[in-house]
Amino acid sequence: MAPLEFTVRRSEPQLVPPASPTPTEVKPLSDIDDQEGLRIHVPFIQIYRKQESMAEKDPAQVIRQALSQALVFYYPLAGRLREGPHRKLSVDCTGEGAMFIEADADVTLDQFGDSLQPPFPCFNELLHGVPAPQQITDTYLLLVQVTRLKCGGFILAFSFSHNMCDGTGFTQFLKTWAEMARGATEPSVPPVWCRELLMARDPPRITCNHREFEHVPETDTGNGNEDDIVLRSFFFGPSQIAAIRGLVPPELQHCTTFDLLTAYFWRCRTKALQMEAEEEIRIMVVVNSRPRFNPPLPAGYYGNAIAYPAAVTTAGKVCENPFGYAVELINKVKGEVTEEYVHSVADLMVSRGRCLFTTVRSLIVSDLRRFGFRDIDFGWGKALYGGEAKGGGAFPAAMYLISHENANGEEGALVPMWLPSKAMERFAHELYDTLPK
Repeated sequence: MAPLEFTVRRSEPQLVPPASPTPTEVKPLSDIDDQEGLRIHVPFIQIYRKQESMAEKDPAQVIRQALSQALVFYYPLAGRLREGPHRKLSVDCTGEGAMFIEADADVTLDQFGDSLQPPFPCFNELLHGVPAPQQITDTYLLLVQVTRLKCGGFILAFSFSHNMCDGTGFTQFLKTWAEMARGATEPSVPPVWCRELLMARDPPRITCNHREFEHVPETDTGNGNEDDIVLRSFFFGPSQIAAIRGLVPPELQHCTTFDLLTAYFWRCRTKALQMEAEEEIRIMVVVNSRPRFNPPLPAGYYGNAIAYPAAVTTAGKVCENPFGYAVELINKVKGEVTEEYVHSVADLMVSRGRCLFTTVRSLIVSDLRRFGFRDIDFGWGKALYGGEAKGGGAFPAAMYLISHENANGEEGALVPMWLPSKAMERFAHELYDTLPK
């Protein structure tokens, strides 16, 4: 079946400043915020059906006005990043605003059929002008496009600077934005800056083992020919998850669905990439460190408070050991993140020039299911799809678990995956054909 194609007519992009005057100041980011791996814009997409009760309302106008109100409270997002000595990033709170695009598409939601998941047809038409990683300074920190559809539904696509927020932080902003659209005058959770809490110590001292930042010589990255890379999404509902749980021994039955799915996808991906048995591979798990601080980081803290510790092993061990081996590695590595671990990462950033995480034969996994993107309601009810728009994007070996309801009404996890086309065929075979029936 040919992919869906449609035309999008976009207005000229316009800046949306905060609705009322905001402080003009320069605020340094934390040393967790401005690491190399976060110098990207992350694209998300929210898809909404027509609502009869909102028939008189223009979604673009409602969302734009609410954005302007939300930026009063989150005014640093209306500013611009600047780079100082030693590549230190600060946000210049200029009040210039977020970039906003209004658009119309000659297509209905029904025409999307089952493709309400990555890869989205014509996605570059639905979000136009995302800054490249090398262009993150002196440009907008938030890009928004509202595309009205012929059926009365609409698509809200946006990208935000990862240096400003992690998933928890941006979800907090998104909830405030939606609250404003529904008539609130202030956030239910007030934003907290406090980036000094995650600055490097003086003098910096790296106290933990950070295998996620090891320098590994660039050989074959295990990602194949970058020109031949394709994106597919895979849905796992309750029956598939139960089948995977059946692969682990009794002593690991307490493990989470995240541990199971991550281990299973990692193992199938490693087999599909046909790495040599002795090759070293690593998996990095994104962990929200907020509750691991004592006292916890303040409610409302919207900066980056993530760490992504790495489990390191060989391709042979992951593929040939019983499945429980990979599950145990993932379960154990999540526990490495403590308050001291995060301070040690901040110190490492200052000591080693804000280095990038290890990309060679690596997979980095983030669980977006708990953020409730589908529950974000701008007045049109729940989203049909809410979450990451392009899978790994800037780093193809990034994997997201997204909360999703399939065409049969089953709740489960959707996992977009980038792989070279031949490896993708092998991966799909490994994923489904080796699953216990």
